[in-house]
Amino acid sequence: MTYGIWLTLFCFVAGLVAVASNPSPYFAALGLVVVAGVGCAALVGSGGSFLPLVLFLIYLGGMLVVFAYSAALAAEPHPETWGSGPVLVSMALLSLAVGGVFAFFGPEMYEASWLGVDEVGGLEVVRGDMAGVALMYGCGGGFLVSAAGALLLALFVVLELTRGLSRGALRAV
Repeated sequence: MTYGIWLTLFCFVAGLVAVASNPSPYFAALGLVVVAGVGCAALVGSGGSFLPLVLFLIYLGGMLVVFAYSAALAAEPHPETWGSGPVLVSMALLSLAVGGVFAFFGPEMYEASWLGVDEVGGLEVVRGDMAGVALMYGCGGGFLVSAAGALLLALFVVLELTRGLSRGALRAV
């Protein structure tokens, strides 16, 4: 099980490097969807079932909106792909940076830290991910309200930036 989670986390980091090094919004949006799927698979491998599903559905809804804005604003006839020269150089540099960080912090990681959510406690009535949902809405209610306000503010900022000279949100750049 540990090797499966290591593999999903490796794919997660490789996907993040691919997203961070690509200047084209088309491939970046596709990479983010793949990274979201792999991250949720890592959470499912750790024992959670409900929160990864909710995270994946909400994240895909948000990515649909971001992809619509980025596709409307960046209408490139020939976008940069992951195989082009500057993108490959950027991917190599980012991979070296991630490898350096892993070499620095890697010896402190242990396999015992990859316990599933059901293996931590003894005989419990409620699963760990369901208790996490209750804590998120109970103790973290103020944080959820402030995060919703920040997302609403970000939406207004994006709408104002894409409006242009009062020509509407969808315009030719």
